[in-house]
Amino acid sequence: MRELGVRADVRPSDTPLSQLQGARGIIISGGPASVYDAASPTIDPALLAQPIPVLGICYGQQIFAHLLGGKVKPGTKGEYGPARLHLTQPGKLFRTWQDNSQVWMSHRDTVEQPPPGFTVNAITATCAIAAMEDTARQLYGVQFHPEVVHTTHGRSLLSNFVFDICGCVEDWDPRHRIPLIEEQIRATVGDRNVFFFVSGGVDSTVAFSLCLRALGPGRVRGVYVDTGLMREGETEFVRSMFGTDVAIEDAAPQFLKPLATVVEPEEKRRIIGEQFVLVQERIIEARHLLDGQWILGQGTIYPDTIESGGTKNAAVIKTHHNRVDGIQKLLASNRLVEPLSSFYKDEVRQIGRELNLPPELLDRHPFPGPGLAIRLLCSPANGTLEQLAGGWLVPILSVGVQGDSRTYAPILALENPVAEASDLVNSISGINRVIAQVAVNTPLPCLSVHRSAIVPERIARLRHADSIVRRLTAEYAFDAETWQFPVVLVPLGTAHAPDSVVLRPIQSVDGMTAEAVAIPPALLAALAAELLAIPGIAGVFRDLTDKPPATIEWE
Repeated sequence: MRELGVRADVRPSDTPLSQLQGARGIIISGGPASVYDAASPTIDPALLAQPIPVLGICYGQQIFAHLLGGKVKPGTKGEYGPARLHLTQPGKLFRTWQDNSQVWMSHRDTVEQPPPGFTVNAITATCAIAAMEDTARQLYGVQFHPEVVHTTHGRSLLSNFVFDICGCVEDWDPRHRIPLIEEQIRATVGDRNVFFFVSGGVDSTVAFSLCLRALGPGRVRGVYVDTGLMREGETEFVRSMFGTDVAIEDAAPQFLKPLATVVEPEEKRRIIGEQFVLVQERIIEARHLLDGQWILGQGTIYPDTIESGGTKNAAVIKTHHNRVDGIQKLLASNRLVEPLSSFYKDEVRQIGRELNLPPELLDRHPFPGPGLAIRLLCSPANGTLEQLAGGWLVPILSVGVQGDSRTYAPILALENPVAEASDLVNSISGINRVIAQVAVNTPLPCLSVHRSAIVPERIARLRHADSIVRRLTAEYAFDAETWQFPVVLVPLGTAHAPDSVVLRPIQSVDGMTAEAVAIPPALLAALAAELLAIPGIAGVFRDLTDKPPATIEWE
């Protein structure tokens, strides 16, 4: 809504109609629950019986059906990723749409029968009620997600709802954001100082810069913590970017020791987050920052909060290191300032441009706070591959997002892919990710999973692979064609070469959804040749899976 130039607030789904007076329209979002669950979120039924137009998205459409006499069909496998929308009776929402356009799905349940008075506007090959409306009551529902960039004409649908149906006018100028953010920083911080742990990434740098503007350099201090899980050249980049404004702290042993036997990704994230808090406390005490009042600054953005289950009805997809218990305590005690916590990644980049931050920073691919730890997959035991659906089921678990909920499932490896990854995930229960062989030193069926952990040898192997990928993608100008390119090390190989590399280039805008990107053949051949030459590497694969059903990072 803000991108359309319209002021919009986010409220809990059970907000009563009495607290929404003056709104020109209401949107009910998607979510991970089923309307049939006793504890599922609901809405004030009065919202559906008043003159304000209401748009229900995904779970929001299902709420309409559930409360108004329709029927929702519980799903078992669901539908995730791209689908083609066929317009049956376009109606007001689809006034500017083309038939057979791409939409993005992420749901288990579906509306099987619309409520009385509703007309079905659109269908997909697997969803008989992909959109419906009751114009008399100004109620509109869609099963897909128009708010994500991968729904081709989603923005026009939202524009039709906001301007044509709700009668809104433009009243929000994004250029007014920075003064408002600075005002909020000063209100939160008061007479205290702010201490940042910067990562060299876009979010923390923009947040750091905003606090400098709002409070002045004398009240903002920064430290970069080298966890031993950074990419090659990362510390040097931070030093060149910030100079003496940010100190460098080597804390690799403190992070690597407790991670040495950990396999489960949520446990990795918890340990890394808690170690960050311990490092912060040690540095703050050593530098006498407690002598004056201080407050911790972070570059948390809104998707971090959503995926960490930080909103009332959101599922925990993965806990971000800036949302672990130690950080939550600081948040609860009003000792935390997060200037960007209401914004998405694309908005953060735009704020950075308005701050005149250099393009070499703003155009960087996102790099996760936990670093290489969540790109270095581990296994608690040895395992063999099982033939399945024209491929091989690999007993390595990765995190996915299906129906707005977290999944943790094995992957399907293909030697010669003939089907779309989304079709395979939608048709095969118990998987959330599909990879394809690029090159191997040993035939795929002969590879096996090896018991493995986060050890220096594997970190060095992944760091080497990541540096090769970053160098070659820059040489081939492919880095500009992708939003992010995670390089993942998985314990799939042989006794002499126990690991394989998985390439994960994706295209996105805000990280909430993502589309897997094909790698040009010449670049793919160059990558395979260099990566297979790394000691200990048995194979090179590429991740074919969109988000959903897979997350961008594997853990």
